[in-house]
Amino acid sequence: MDVTEAVARRVSTRAFRPDPVAGETVADILVRAAQAPSGGNLQPWRVYGLAGEPLAEFKALVAANPFGEEPEYDVYPPNLWEPFRTRRFQNGEDLYATIGIPREDRPARLRQLARNGEFFGAPVGLFFCLDRKLGPPQWADLGMYMQSVMLLAVERGLDTCPQEYWARYPKTVAAFLGLPDDHMVFSGMALGYRDPGHPINTLKARRDSFELWGELRGFE
Repeated sequence: MDVTEAVARRVSTRAFRPDPVAGETVADILVRAAQAPSGGNLQPWRVYGLAGEPLAEFKALVAANPFGEEPEYDVYPPNLWEPFRTRRFQNGEDLYATIGIPREDRPARLRQLARNGEFFGAPVGLFFCLDRKLGPPQWADLGMYMQSVMLLAVERGLDTCPQEYWARYPKTVAAFLGLPDDHMVFSGMALGYRDPGHPINTLKARRDSFELWGELRGFE
């Protein structure tokens, strides 16, 4: 598999099989992903992986607190504007359409949202954290690290779902992981083998055409 194939195959998977993933495989992915670039080679990422009993224990804590906590950052800016508002709205509509949940069925939509707290049934949950004193450039570095993790997972026949959902559980995550006070959780990620028969995994998020967001100058 080449990089182009891995990029094309990577999607946010929201239904996983329970098949375990070997710890050696997860560690190899995380180590190799550390070749991702970072400004000044700061390597700002701090990563935690949960599986088996620790993962089950953590999910039970989350289930006992369905309303979450005060987030440490806004996943989306308030009063989202165009074209971002439409993109987000359309993606949500496309997602819920795959599992037959109409817009007016708010309880069903909330139940699906809560599936984030179960890592969508994945056997591995990852958390990506960084020093809270770092700034936007280092957040971008962490994003590049996460993308490297996701593409390496694809190469190994695995699937992922990055989850900024965990921004709403900063205290629970920090306490369970023993995160140092000067660090914060940025995102989680579900990792495992996708359930090929689940309709939600048919979703392929739309992408705008290059003409709407790109421009090339000086080329023949």
